[in-house]
Amino acid sequence: MQNDSNSAAPRAIKVVAMGGGTGLSTLLHGLKQYVTAAGEAPLPGMLPRIDDLSAIVTVSDDGGSSGRLRKELNVPAPGDVRNCIVALSEDEALLSRLFQYRFPAGEGLGGHNFGNLFLSAMTAIAGDFSQAVKHSSAILATRGHIYPATTSNAQLYAIMDDGSFVRGETNITASQRRIVELRMAPANAKPLPVALEAIESADLITIGPGSLFTSLAPNLLVRDVSKAIATSRAVKVFVCNLMTQANESLGLTASDHIRALYKHARHQFFDYALLNRTPASSALALKYAEQQQSQIETDVDAIEALGVKPILGEYLLEAMDSREGLVARHDTHRVAHDLLQLMMELIESPVTALHREQ
Repeated sequence: MQNDSNSAAPRAIKVVAMGGGTGLSTLLHGLKQYVTAAGEAPLPGMLPRIDDLSAIVTVSDDGGSSGRLRKELNVPAPGDVRNCIVALSEDEALLSRLFQYRFPAGEGLGGHNFGNLFLSAMTAIAGDFSQAVKHSSAILATRGHIYPATTSNAQLYAIMDDGSFVRGETNITASQRRIVELRMAPANAKPLPVALEAIESADLITIGPGSLFTSLAPNLLVRDVSKAIATSRAVKVFVCNLMTQANESLGLTASDHIRALYKHARHQFFDYALLNRTPASSALALKYAEQQQSQIETDVDAIEALGVKPILGEYLLEAMDSREGLVARHDTHRVAHDLLQLMMELIESPVTALHREQ
């Protein structure tokens, strides 16, 4: 962390963002705007610039194109990693469209995503999935590093509220029962050493947004990752989801999300929670109510009782998705701005959380 009080230039920070699904890629899209490489002119304004951005991504998906490639080629699920590569790429036009292209038909090809096939082919060439991600990121000129949460071919298991066990992410999300606990096999899944180094050297670590049990918790089930987060001197922020999700979080408040993550990590570590306070429109609320979903309750008192400081902001965007129709999405630029605003305030504070004793 640069801390030259005589300089008016924004400080440079190292950021690690963790999660999966569309939530992580959405957040990365916003954070990318603040990444400046060595020798580049600093961004206007006084917010800290990011000189190192790393994403640690869940690779436990076993459905769709990713699942088919996992089964047929024995590679980690490439889908969430692909989305992060696209989100961090310099050119989000042609190359990104290519990586996101899904074959509509073709024997063996129908339903497959080009980016997933590319990552799988690169894995065969490089002999290692993490190297495939590295080479693919270089091709798309990403403004950050992308690391799979584990190099193990991990499988998720869930214990449901009726005591039954469900195996595999696809079956877990399709179950009609509530998830009580998530487990991973192998239990000693190994992370990349460079991912642990990124966590250790980070100034800011974010977890979320993303599906509570199938995007966020799996990263924390990699025990060395959880331990590294707990011992890191970084500021740790939970970015809360906007809406509850069927099977994953129906009826759960924001503080319930934090407790669930603590349970699976076996550590307590959040300093702040970023929470939305923008109410959904009647049309959006009705759309989600049809699936028994609703906005997540921001129970501020319960969050503070956990020792976590809430930050409330206007983070809800209502967008039209080509497949899902009207959906709730995080305002990625406002979330990124407020995270960096928080870091600026901590840097300038006489007693800063950046250098607190653990």
